[in-house]
Amino acid sequence: MSEEKILKIGILKNGTIGSSLLLAFLMDERAEATRINVIEVTSGAKMHPPEHCVETMKKLLEFEPDLLIMSSPNAALKGPKAAREMTGSIPTIIVSDAPAKKAIDEMKEKNMGYIIVGCDSMIGARRPFLDPTEMSIFNADLLKVLAITGALALIADELNKVIMDMLEGRTPTMPQIEINATNATEAAEFSNPYARAKAIAAYELAASVSKITGRACFVLKDKDEYMPLLAAAHEMMKTAAELCADAREIEKSNNTVIRRPHHAKQRILTKIGLFDKEQ
Repeated sequence: MSEEKILKIGILKNGTIGSSLLLAFLMDERAEATRINVIEVTSGAKMHPPEHCVETMKKLLEFEPDLLIMSSPNAALKGPKAAREMTGSIPTIIVSDAPAKKAIDEMKEKNMGYIIVGCDSMIGARRPFLDPTEMSIFNADLLKVLAITGALALIADELNKVIMDMLEGRTPTMPQIEINATNATEAAEFSNPYARAKAIAAYELAASVSKITGRACFVLKDKDEYMPLLAAAHEMMKTAAELCADAREIEKSNNTVIRRPHHAKQRILTKIGLFDKEQ
């Protein structure tokens, strides 16, 4: 009997977005997958100078991955672009935020997959406002929005499609999608329309945070002007997370929370009722 193929997956993280925080765990949430082997290399918080991205990619390529997943804020920047030039013929998927739309044509030309997450908004990154505690709270709220609206479910589905194609010897169809409130909440499979409405509201509110933080971080110079906007943007993300919690509670109260765990062999199973058997 021939041995099962094991897929080596390399994750490159240059800088951080909310969608990158749990990427490896979206493929193996219980650390029991037997057919994938995942390694991550990160440049930490920094993406500049571009050499940070190049050096981390060099390290990741030493692992000889079969599949690359590259995550960064604004994948159109010089650093992530330079790292993409190094991928060669390795199937590659880019996970990034809304500013990465500027790089879509380039990614398509290279036959790369991309998943652009519209609600993955920029944090209020100015020293008088952002400390480790505020940073952690923002990311906790953002992660709840990404999870409950269905954005992470959609990412997990798209990654698993590629993984299963490669494990079963098929040429993978790379995802080329922009995640929005509609396709995210479709992936979440809400049973109650009011729960979905709350999730849509949360997604749109979270997506609008970058408009506020972008202005406060890059346009305004007067502390009296930018500090209230930074605080307001973080309050918006907090409110979005609260809306998501409300949506989840509605589904729980109806016993209609959908759960889609991975089988140890990587296929995705489904169950709804709390005591139902996953299939």
